[in-house]
Amino acid sequence: MGKQGYHHGNLRQALVEATLTLIAEKGPQGFTMAEAAKLAGVSTAAPYRHFSGREALIAEAARQGFEIFVTRMEAAFNDARPNPLTAFMATGRAYLAFARSNAGHYVAMFESGLSVNSNPELADAAARAQAILTRAAAALSAHLPTDRRPPAAMFAAHVWAMSHGVVELYARGTPGARAPFPPEDLLESGISVYLRGLGLIPPDSTP
Repeated sequence: MGKQGYHHGNLRQALVEATLTLIAEKGPQGFTMAEAAKLAGVSTAAPYRHFSGREALIAEAARQGFEIFVTRMEAAFNDARPNPLTAFMATGRAYLAFARSNAGHYVAMFESGLSVNSNPELADAAARAQAILTRAAAALSAHLPTDRRPPAAMFAAHVWAMSHGVVELYARGTPGARAPFPPEDLLESGISVYLRGLGLIPPDSTP
């Protein structure tokens, strides 16, 4: 594995980039601080100038991932905002696209066993990501009578769980190669079934 090196004054980010590479290759528990240092092209002592240990490195990778995730989810939502249904479906597609293009970030965020409350910056970024989907759910469910309207946070959590399941089973790694249908189609059809059950999509329509 070749050294990546780093520009003077940017050791912290060089270590995060090395961590993302190692997470994608070996998983969040499959590497050491020494390996991150080696990949970044620095001494084994150098990472401790910025991070207390591997968990702190992973937490920063996760925080940066949530920041990217927020930007992409917001763009997807805002681009389709005039139509609440289209905007809601767009956030689901953005979720899958992020998981594919930012594998190291995604694992750090959702599969490392790290608590999002491990530091305030990470907690804030994670909360902003959740808020986008909750906002999209609230805008869509506003079309339902109040007595049949699920809490927006619950609505969002159901779709988040569905999105995560599609990613885990069909959108990444070897399992993805065995997907019976494209992951985007699986997620969109699953969300459509959910929305029909709520009465937000007529039985014979396509979102």
